[in-house]
Amino acid sequence: MTPWGLRGRRAVLALAAATALAAGGTAAVATATAGGISAHGATAHRSAPAAQVQAALVRYLSMGKPLATLSSDGGLRPGSPDKSAGPRGSAQVGSYNWSGYADTAAPGTFTAVSATWRQPATICSSEQRLTATWVGLDGFTDSTVEQDGTLAYCFEGQASYYTWWEMYPTNSVVVVGSAVTPGDLIKASVTGSGGSYTLSVTDASRPSNSFSTVQACAPAGGCEGSSAEWIAERPAFSIGVAPLSVFTPWLVSDASQTANGTKGSIGSGPGATEITMVDATQTYALDNVSGLRFRGASFSARWLNSY
Repeated sequence: MTPWGLRGRRAVLALAAATALAAGGTAAVATATAGGISAHGATAHRSAPAAQVQAALVRYLSMGKPLATLSSDGGLRPGSPDKSAGPRGSAQVGSYNWSGYADTAAPGTFTAVSATWRQPATICSSEQRLTATWVGLDGFTDSTVEQDGTLAYCFEGQASYYTWWEMYPTNSVVVVGSAVTPGDLIKASVTGSGGSYTLSVTDASRPSNSFSTVQACAPAGGCEGSSAEWIAERPAFSIGVAPLSVFTPWLVSDASQTANGTKGSIGSGPGATEITMVDATQTYALDNVSGLRFRGASFSARWLNSY
């Protein structure tokens, strides 16, 4: 989300280096509706009331803080992703809390991003866990974020699913639909024109979760348009990064970006970069991100580990 974890400027580390990216900023959370929640989980627990679950989610997201990581000399400083040539024709970086793909270029390049997926199912333990799946503009190389998608939240052993959006400069996570169910057909998009951005999520299976909102970017500085992203994410806090919830494969299709007025796939965009989520010791991956398929417009992310 925002720089602290569930999007925004991700905490990224080079797979072949010991430094990591420390991103700045904080985030707030808002709810657009307080409707019922569809719960799915593998652990048998008494279901909490929907309002209690959503209130817990708001508190959980509001705890987010920048993720600061130690550099090799023991000091705190931002790092830079290693964009050396990776497998399958894209650059490759590692992140503590992002996985998926990002296209990058100079500010002002990207004006639109979109993708389609089936909502993955989440298997919960007794821990509170959260996984967000989203598309967005900015955040990979700058601190502005224009993003939307779905999220799965584990609370007291039950999984609840939502649609949401976030827009710079408030960086508030706005929860909208609360009745998303695993298997729902989701299409998410962000489109910018001047200082105006249209953020849309369509749940073709349950239209009540769908929304489209027009938001203005900050007048001073504005949104940079320097990256487009397709990401699965876990939240990061000042005391660490939350466990990655167990999820069925996230299968992304029809992924597109518009760069300098030309629409194309992830693979046809500039600076295509594969992002793999890794553990705190930088020893092993938390998920497996596939290579790009179907002319660069599709990929998958598969859960491997939670910590």
